[in-house]
Amino acid sequence: MITREQIPTVLEHPVYDVGGTKIGDAKHVFLDDVTGEPEWVSVKTGLFGTSESFVPIHDASLVKDHLEVPYPKDTVKDAPNVDVDAGGHLSEDEEHRLYEHYGIDWDASWQQANQPGTGGWARRDTETTTGTATGTGAGTEATGDDAMTRSEEQMHVGTERREVGRARLRKYVVTEEVQQTVPVRHEEVRVEREPVTEANRDEATAGPDISEAEHEVTLHAERPVVETKAEPVERVRLTTDERTEEETVTGEIRKERIEADETEDKRQP
Repeated sequence: MITREQIPTVLEHPVYDVGGTKIGDAKHVFLDDVTGEPEWVSVKTGLFGTSESFVPIHDASLVKDHLEVPYPKDTVKDAPNVDVDAGGHLSEDEEHRLYEHYGIDWDASWQQANQPGTGGWARRDTETTTGTATGTGAGTEATGDDAMTRSEEQMHVGTERREVGRARLRKYVVTEEVQQTVPVRHEEVRVEREPVTEANRDEATAGPDISEAEHEVTLHAERPVVETKAEPVERVRLTTDERTEEETVTGEIRKERIEADETEDKRQP
């Protein structure tokens, strides 16, 4: 259980769920009207801490520099929306809804808190009270002076890195028809005739005078031969380039205003 003395350590510090996942940052601590002990803590959730969820602080524990609550993150984020009035009070209906959301028995906790010697979640009789928890404003006790503190929300815009798409390299095989001209040679028969002269007369008369004969010549020709071989031609890789763009973010913030009202005392002596 968190004590009043630990409230400054809790405020604006991270709040983790039962599984060790960060839920958000503690914004306000609400005290029980009867015991004055911490009962609820509001946690800023959402992308920029724009939402605020209530979670019981009774069974929470302070670990180093953060608060751990015995509830899953989704349970806390899905807690009923509660509008705290100007006095920083939770209505009985609002607290009933929070109890039901977190599975806490309202009647059983009230009886346990009001047993002699207990200092837990004591609260006033539900028939005579409209609010059982009081907000401390900025989370600290009143100073007791005559000044009033005015607070206002400030919008803090940040960025988060998230996945928006994927790109991949995929290699596949396609078949293309290519043409290439290559010279081919072939042999053709050409008949050469030469007259008989004194120079070749001996060769011409070496055979019989009149006879039949044959002479055969083998012809050759070239034909194209195709052979393919894989050769590396280039290397391809994926790289990312970072571009910076400006976006305008619009949000709503709440501010407190303080006005002085003067009341004329009409009682005359």
